[in-house]
Amino acid sequence: MLYLVLMLVIAAFGLLIAALTTANTVWAWVSVGISVLAALLLVFDWARGRRRVAATSVPREARTGGEVEETGEPVGAVEETSGMVAAVEPVAEQPVDEESEPFDDSAEPGEEPTDAADLLIVSDLGVEVRVVDEHPHYHLAKCTWLSGKSTIPLPVSEARSLGFTPCARCGPDATLAAQHRASKRATS
Repeated sequence: MLYLVLMLVIAAFGLLIAALTTANTVWAWVSVGISVLAALLLVFDWARGRRRVAATSVPREARTGGEVEETGEPVGAVEETSGMVAAVEPVAEQPVDEESEPFDDSAEPGEEPTDAADLLIVSDLGVEVRVVDEHPHYHLAKCTWLSGKSTIPLPVSEARSLGFTPCARCGPDATLAAQHRASKRATS
């Protein structure tokens, strides 16, 4: 969709140049029309993306932490990050509503709510996270939503600066902030 908008903007710019060089107002009005069409496409794409995310996001309370992950490692396992070993603090299980629908692995996960303290820590980290092209969230490498998808590794600070938000399923901000705090305590 963005490539189409880019092509429309380039065409509108070309028509504007033609209008200025030939002094023909018809070309200028066609350029304005194409620019308006490009803007409408952007708004449509934005609204469609928000509607899709709102329909598929799962509240944090609906996720289950479980005692063992799919990899067979316990939740409180030790992980290696950037050459440093840090103990990951287990996340307390949240109550699950029995009437909620089962978790859909193919649905786009929602955004993890990040508190200000975690955000300050994560925004300065160079730890690698994964992003998927044309999707708004960054993930930990072990995120179940990433299975079968082509990922791009990025430092978390760069992913944040590019506008990506944390995945609600794997909770990268809370996990990375906890790892950073644990490594700070271990070195103290």
